[in-house]
Amino acid sequence: MEDLQDRYIRFDWAIKRLLRQKANFDVLEGFLTVLIGEKIEIMEILESEGNQQSADDKFNRVDIKARNSKDEIIIIEIQNTRELYYLERILYGVAKAITEHISLGDPYHKVKKVYSISILYFDIGKGTDYLYHGQNQFVGVHTKDYLQVNVRERDAIVTRMPCEIFPEYILIRVNEFDKVAVTPLEEWIKYLKDGTIRPDTTTPGLSEAREKLKYFSMSSQERQAYDEHISAMKIQNDVLDSAKLEGRLEGRLEGREEGRLEEKRLMVCGLKEQGVSVEIISQVSGLSMEEVLKM
Repeated sequence: MEDLQDRYIRFDWAIKRLLRQKANFDVLEGFLTVLIGEKIEIMEILESEGNQQSADDKFNRVDIKARNSKDEIIIIEIQNTRELYYLERILYGVAKAITEHISLGDPYHKVKKVYSISILYFDIGKGTDYLYHGQNQFVGVHTKDYLQVNVRERDAIVTRMPCEIFPEYILIRVNEFDKVAVTPLEEWIKYLKDGTIRPDTTTPGLSEAREKLKYFSMSSQERQAYDEHISAMKIQNDVLDSAKLEGRLEGRLEGREEGRLEEKRLMVCGLKEQGVSVEIISQVSGLSMEEVLKM
């Protein structure tokens, strides 16, 4: 039986409530260091809903947006349920982050590099790996060489690769991980999948998580809210599975907006029937509380 004293909080809950605190930056820094492959130091957590120019403009809502010691922006988003236009949304989020952090009169060299990290608990498509990485490179059509751009800085010619400037995208397909965790990266993915951390781990961030993300370190009120969140997630998945089995979803989710909206409606109705609070339904569905109340 699992030792309850070694029960750890899910990362999606921690990243919204605990990892924003400066005292807990070391957990997030460890995760990013292992994932990106270089030492990451978080300087501050940034507002993630800015730069709305009009009522019709979209907010850039992400789970966490941080600035590191290299003055780069790191976006982390955790997605528990399928979303029809997810790739378009992460592209929009990156573009929004870039424009949020440059002023109208600033020269273009002040554009900040952005890392977009998506932790996905749904099947986004076909692929055999659990970790995918994408970034911009300019490759010679005939020679296959990589273009290097020369720029003048402080009276010196500096060579830059496009990958130093353009955003990088990392997709973690958590449910596809089925290996024995050996490397630091695999240990992190295993924690993301099932919440387990080896007692003897030396992986950056996870050793700190063992102390700071313990379930029984939370107050009774926090534990109740967390338990409701986990319960809502389980019910949500059951509702979606039942809807699919009963054939109530109209249209293929990959190709029709109607299917996505019907999935959301069924999920919300199922959670309401189970007595789940509007606030929790809003968290797990991505809908506003007003939208939940209307369904």
